Amino acid sequence: MGGHGETEWSKYGRHTGVTDIPLLPEGEERARSLRPRLAGERFSRVFSSPLQRAVRTAELAGFPDPIKEPLLVEWDYGDYDGITSEQIREKRPDWNLWRDGYPNGESVEQVRTRAAHFLEKISGETEGAVIVFSHGHFLRVLALVFLGLHDAAGARLNLETAAVGVLRHQDHAHRRHPG
Repeated sequence: MGGHGETEWSKYGRHTGVTDIPLLPEGEERARSLRPRLAGERFSRVFSSPLQRAVRTAELAGFPDPIKEPLLVEWDYGDYDGITSEQIREKRPDWNLWRDGYPNGESVEQVRTRAAHFLEKISGETEGAVIVFSHGHFLRVLALVFLGLHDAAGARLNLETAAVGVLRHQDHAHRRHPG
């Protein structure tokens, strides 16, 4: 699984949910840097969130035609889309996204449900590994669901922009995957 490259909003810590903004030039460069790391890998299917920052990251990483999967879109931040955690805490000092979700956006449970549906969708993959280009918070929830962890554990996971993370079932542990 891979997160998208840097955008204007992610650069400044603004919550970038379903607002569809492009990568910055440095985000494109970071996405290109994934290409050599992933070049020797074979994937049975390549999925991407339909948001342009994820699709463009997939393209620049060497996967020009990913399957655009709506389940992989970033967490809908509702009223908090475009603002920083510090700005949110000025109004709600006790706010915790892993407990509270986002007003007029998605709850943790709603995002977990999307992640679970995606994992069900690919559970029959027997031809090899699947790669996913998505978004930081969504990918953290995907990992929580895959690993069977509780919501609060999401705060302990982190993905930088244009990062690669690997989730695998034990029976596939012998296969070579990017680290």
